[in-house]
Amino acid sequence: MSSGTMSVVARLRKSISEGVYPAGERIAELQVANDLGVSRTPVRLAFRTLEQEGLLERAGKRGFRVRAFTDADVLCALEVRGVLEGLAARRLAEQGLSTATKERLNACLDEGHAVLAKGHLTAEDVTRWSELNSRFHATILGATGSQVIQDAIQRNDHLPFASADSLIIDTERLGREYRKLCVAQVQHQSIVQALAHGEGARVELLMREHAYIGIRYDELLELDPKPEVTPE
Repeated sequence: MSSGTMSVVARLRKSISEGVYPAGERIAELQVANDLGVSRTPVRLAFRTLEQEGLLERAGKRGFRVRAFTDADVLCALEVRGVLEGLAARRLAEQGLSTATKERLNACLDEGHAVLAKGHLTAEDVTRWSELNSRFHATILGATGSQVIQDAIQRNDHLPFASADSLIIDTERLGREYRKLCVAQVQHQSIVQALAHGEGARVELLMREHAYIGIRYDELLELDPKPEVTPE
């Protein structure tokens, strides 16, 4: 997926979560393209991605509508993902990391550090984080060798905001989002550490907590708000 399409996906995901496009409302490519100031092509591709994520559903042969869901639905889907990813991580810790898996995970950590090292986020950084985060989670799931767990997560990924790559990043509040990704990076580091040491119980709990980074941590970060700074 191109960075332009990923940007449209992220902006639409945020708009749907905030009710800009209400549940049950038909949503058209031309309307969204005009709203976002982009061409129809990335919008068309974004619609397909958001359908897979469970945020949009088919309305007739060519159209889409916003799917109805509740906060409880989102939290339940996140809990299910945390349980499944925790199970996968525990099994991986118990069987041991291969050299190749360790290298892939460490590469994700290195890229995460590079994204955050300058002390602020740009729109391009959001795309880079989304890509590395997807690789991080996919590496853990793939390394377990369990098709049963992978199939269960794929089914759960079709629920709203349940997939690992459906993290909402508010591009209008990049200062707060930077702090959130710093927390996510520390969680990634802790997960890799626990995997490397074969700490099954610990890594299972870490993965279950990590599933809530996109929902619960906004509230925690607002407890100590800092001014938004736009880099020069």
